[in-house]
Formats: sequence, structure tokens, C-alpha cells
Amino acid sequence: MSEPNPRLADRSVFPDPVYKETVLRPLFDGAKSHHVEGFRSIDRAHLVMLVETGILDAKQAAAIASALEAIDREVDPSTLVYTGEVEDYFFLIEKELKARLGPDVAGRLHTARSRNDIDHTLFKLGLKHRIDGLMAKARHLLAALIDAAECEKETLVVAYTHGQPAQPTTFGHYLSAAIEVLIRDIARFAEAREIVNLSPMGAAAITTSGFPIDRQRVAHLLGFDAPLRNSYSCIAAVDYVTSTYSAIELMFVHLGRLIQDFQFWTAFEVGQIYVPNAFVQISSIMPQKRNPVPIEHMRLLASQTTGRARTVLGVMHNTPFTDMNDSEGETQAMGYEAFAAAGRVLDLLAAFVAAIRIDQARVAENIRRSCITITELADSLVRREGLSFREAHEIGATVATAVVAAGGGLEKDGYEPFLAAFRQSTGREPSFGRDTFEEIVSPAHFVAVRDRFGGPASAPMAEALVAYRDKASSFDKAAKDNAAREAAAARDLNEKFKALAEAS
Repeated sequence: MSEPNPRLADRSVFPDPVYKETVLRPLFDGAKSHHVEGFRSIDRAHLVMLVETGILDAKQAAAIASALEAIDREVDPSTLVYTGEVEDYFFLIEKELKARLGPDVAGRLHTARSRNDIDHTLFKLGLKHRIDGLMAKARHLLAALIDAAECEKETLVVAYTHGQPAQPTTFGHYLSAAIEVLIRDIARFAEAREIVNLSPMGAAAITTSGFPIDRQRVAHLLGFDAPLRNSYSCIAAVDYVTSTYSAIELMFVHLGRLIQDFQFWTAFEVGQIYVPNAFVQISSIMPQKRNPVPIEHMRLLASQTTGRARTVLGVMHNTPFTDMNDSEGETQAMGYEAFAAAGRVLDLLAAFVAAIRIDQARVAENIRRSCITITELADSLVRREGLSFREAHEIGATVATAVVAAGGGLEKDGYEPFLAAFRQSTGREPSFGRDTFEEIVSPAHFVAVRDRFGGPASAPMAEALVAYRDKASSFDKAAKDNAAREAAAARDLNEKFKALAEAS
């Protein structure tokens, strides 16, 4: 009696019960939860291509098409329970085809393809759908930020550096900085989508096929821009995964910083942002408390998003450059959790930004107490009095120290300390009096004179807002164009497949 060949799988003992429960069942459940529509589209597109290229005759294709339609009607994926009778969802569909058509005809659908190219096509279809949904939410947030910046373009706020009051600017100018980062993040996401939007179908296991397949046709029918050229790359180069989750991680690292500022600005001691009651929870014991907890939830969810995205990237690290399970079903499903948390942040942040307002009285008091317009006094001494900036800086520092020590404000209480410091430093009188001094150190003047490109004054802000709206419009147009192309491809696939099914 010969020994069994250890290189050949013995299907009679497959699967081991523990392997079934720890690996195969979760993979099957993931496929039926996330990839049913993808499987349907791939089967249909591949079948249409097989007929159009003459690899499969029309009569056999019609029978397969009719059987696939019957499976769609008769098998409800949500009710399926994994039994171990088949290895995965792919083989379940093949089993259903065989039951209707017999093994000869049913088996012809798999001509010139592999689970390798099918799987990565499934994952790309799943990612495209999720990228488009998240991009729509990101564009909505971008529009909300632009609208808020427009509304608040003249609203003064305290700008902080190193956690300390630094200079006055406007809330619109602050939000514009966040807008520019978000624009770059959306652009990175769009670039990741371009990488995702190349079809692996036709790569088969790794080297394409000896059959005269039309990879471009399948790519079109599935809504991809084109086939990914190198067939080895189709199943080995998972940069479509790393590009996507790198873009997500960066976006939410950046948004997390904005959210952290909002947390700081709503602190009682700062009070720069007023959060309306619709976004406030009360304390169960302390009657005075107004807790803007949506900010905490945004921070938490942004951290969850970056952590989950980074985990996907970590799984990809030091994996072999070939087909491997590390990039497949379970990793893909884990990554979808990053999309879910990310979407919640984008929705909540857009609503939050539209609702909050600046407490202008509190801002005015914080500006008064912190002397943050003193930089403009130093600049004005250079321009008006011909001093070096270093000498002007020292005069300004002396004035600010005196005003803060007295608990006063620069506009009302700074002129006398200024006169004394100026005389001490220069041995002469300044060329301007109290009225001009008060204008120079006013926050409105501080902002108005900073009218260079990118500054907070009216002219550069107006130009910036136009640029932001133009960019937002270009993102919207690209999304509409993508949707239109993919809808046309879906119609083409549906028409060709229906014609096959009806021919039976």
C-alpha cells in the first residue's frame, strides 16, 4: 500500500474543526457581509468577456448567466451559515452553479481566472465604495469649513503658540489654515483612489493566462479606469491598501490637531469658543457644568481611526512580495472599521463647525490681558521711528511687562510705559501721540495691516476663499465624473449580462 503524497491535499478530512471556526468561518462571514455584490459583478463581467472573446460559446454562457440570476433570487447571503462543506464563498457559488448546470458547464466560468485576481478585485471594489463615501463626507466638511471661514473672516480670535497667547488673528484665518490641510488630505485620498482604481482581473494566479482574455474589457465593465499592467503586481503589490490607509491616517492625524484646539479653546479659562446647548451635556451632580463632550468623541474617534489605519499598515510591514493572506479578507475587514469611525468624525465635525461661535467679549478680554498686539508696536517703531527691530523689540517687551504687571490693557494703559521706555532707549520723544499709539496696538489694526498674501486682512482672505471654493468645486466635479463613468460601466455590464441570460 503506497503512502499518501504529502504534497497533495486530502479533501476528505478538510476542514479541521478548529481551523474551520478560527479561520474559515470568519472569512466566510466577512465575504457575505462585505463582498457579495463584488462577487456578482466579477462573475458577470468575466462571463461577458469570455463570450465576447470567443473563449466560451454563447449557449454555455447563456446557461451560466441564467443560473447566476437564479442563485441571486434563491440564495439570501444574510441567511447563510458556514458549515465547512465548501472552503469559502467563492466555492459556495461554484457549488450552486454545479447543482444547476452540472460540473462541466458550471466549471467553465472559472476559465482564465483565479481566486488571486478575484480577491484583490473584490477588495479594490470594496475600497472604492468606501473611499467614495468618505470622500463625500470630507468634501462636506470642507464646504462647512469654507462657509464658516467666510462667515468669521473678520471675527477676532487669539492665536496661540506653545500654548500661550501670541497674536490676534481672525477665526476665518485660523479655519483657512485647516482648510488648506484638508484640501491636501483630500488630494492625497484622491491619489490613493487612482491606485485602487486599476483592475487586477486577468492576472489569474500571477502570470495572466494562455487564453485570449481582454483585460481592458473586464476593467471597463467593473468600473475601473484600466487594468493594472503587471500581472505579478496585481496580486503582490498591495500599495493600493497602504496608499489608502496612509491617506486616512494622515487626514485624521491632522483633523485631530484641529479638534484638540477646539477642546482647548472651550476650556473655562480660555472660553474663546461658545458651544451651543445642542452640543453640550450636563453633569449629573454639578448643576453649573456645560460639557462640550462632542469634542471629546471626535478626538476619540479620530484617534481610533488613525490607530486602525496604522494597524493595517503594520500588518503589511515585512510581508513577502507575493500573494499572501496578510493583505486579504481579515485585514480588509479590520480596515473597514477605520472607515466607519472616520465617517463619524467627519459628520460630527462638519455639524460642530457650523454651530459654534466665537465669544467676542472673552476674546477682547484675553487680548487685553495678554498684550498680544505688541508685535505691531515694535514693527511700527521700525517703520515710523527708524529703529532697528531689536531695539524696537526691547521697548515693546518693557511696555508689555509693565502693563501685565499692573493688570491693565495695552490700549488704555500702555502709552505711559511706552513713553518712558522709548525715552530711555532713544533719548528723544516719539513722533506720534496717544491716539496713534492706541490705534497701532488695537487688534483690528493689527489684522488690517497684515495684508500680504496668506495673511488675515480682508484682501488676502477674500482671495483665499475664492481659491478654496474653486478647489472644492474641482473635487466635486471629479467625484461626479467618476460616478458618471462607473454608472455607465454598470449599465453596460447589466445590459450585456441580461442579454446573455435572456438568450437561454
